[in-house]
Amino acid sequence: MAYITPIRALRYNTSLVPDLAQVITPPYDVIDAEAQDKYYRRHPNNIIRLEYGKTFPQDTEDNNRYTRAAADFSSWQGKGILLGENKPALYMYKQTFSVNGESKTRTGLMAGVKIEPYEKGVVLPHEETLPKHKADRLALMQACGANFSPIFSLYSDPDKQVEKITALRLEDTPEIDFTSEDGQRHRLWVLDDPALITPIQNALAHMVIFIADGHHRYETALNYRNLLRERNNTTAKEPQPYDFVMMTLVNLYDPGLVVLPTHRLVRNLPEQLTGSLMGGIEQYFTAEPFTFDENHGNFQNFMEILAQKGRQSAAGEISAHSHAFGLYKGNREGYIITLKNGVNPREIMALDKSREWCGLDVSVLHTLIMEKYLGIGGEQRASESNLTYTRDEIEALKKVDRGEYQMVFFLNPTLVEEVTAVAAKREKMPQKSTFFYPKLPTGILLAKLS
Repeated sequence: MAYITPIRALRYNTSLVPDLAQVITPPYDVIDAEAQDKYYRRHPNNIIRLEYGKTFPQDTEDNNRYTRAAADFSSWQGKGILLGENKPALYMYKQTFSVNGESKTRTGLMAGVKIEPYEKGVVLPHEETLPKHKADRLALMQACGANFSPIFSLYSDPDKQVEKITALRLEDTPEIDFTSEDGQRHRLWVLDDPALITPIQNALAHMVIFIADGHHRYETALNYRNLLRERNNTTAKEPQPYDFVMMTLVNLYDPGLVVLPTHRLVRNLPEQLTGSLMGGIEQYFTAEPFTFDENHGNFQNFMEILAQKGRQSAAGEISAHSHAFGLYKGNREGYIITLKNGVNPREIMALDKSREWCGLDVSVLHTLIMEKYLGIGGEQRASESNLTYTRDEIEALKKVDRGEYQMVFFLNPTLVEEVTAVAAKREKMPQKSTFFYPKLPTGILLAKLS
């Protein structure tokens, strides 16, 4: 049973910080050193200083990115830069953005969600995590005792109960309304009326929650909760603020829910492996040559063919579908690779995985091409010694042309239904299987855990 609770979130005081675009950032895990420096310079109270502070050679146990974040967090509250809500509330958040030339709006409910171990089946993951990222997030949480960014989660409600309950309230002027540097519009409504809160809680009480983005932060919150329960000698029967984590909950049936693919760049492989790839895959796949224009001018045509061959038919509907991948090897040499009719991926993989997991494009690519013919297994994927991930398609082509990488595999987007089907089987998809677009910003709401 999902336990949704209102929170007394902290928000930027718009009297002191009138332009919220100056203080929000994308999630920490997509911010490189250059972007980090940009956000530091942009505003002295940018959320980057809390969520993803700089490190310096002279850092010590008593003076480091985590202690500085804690000091800034305390200072900003003391100066009134961050203000707590007058009373506990739920929040409706709308994010308007453009994708492939089309404007979309995604709606989410921001709330506290009771943390549960995955095995209880209340909150389910869909991707693997890496220990090093969780250690960093735990250190920050221990120093600051707060959530600075929401976990992006999904639930399935074709009846759209939350949308119906909040429809009239969302006709009011939002408490927050601004446009960020990327052209996205952000609107937030504060719902502190029990007449709205209670029906929303009841509507979501029996829902299963699927984590879309933020697995490391959720597992960190679980570890943090366990540490504080042990330290404070509390139990699950005595709910504390650290028993909850801030989430943005989006209905699977929301028209603004968009999933984009993450592509695979390959490097550092012996020429013997890369040279024998096309001959090797003939056992299970067909490969149709595609010659790129001099400056990749026909790349969109390439991707359209990939979409038609794979997840989407020409009409845009889900087809019976044969797994399809795009491959670019440089020197204008491309291929559309398709699994042969009648080939059952699960039978060939011989893994203790469900039909749903084996039916993912990314599972087929990783297991039946990369691992089988290129020797890129789980260890290499985790270390990224032979494989890196990208969403920038044109830059990927250029990197191969420059010789920085040997090839790039392009994928179709994973379907949302596939994400939830695999999660419902208590399985995790390979890393970087999904990219829910756009990312949720950091800095709209903050939640204290004490």
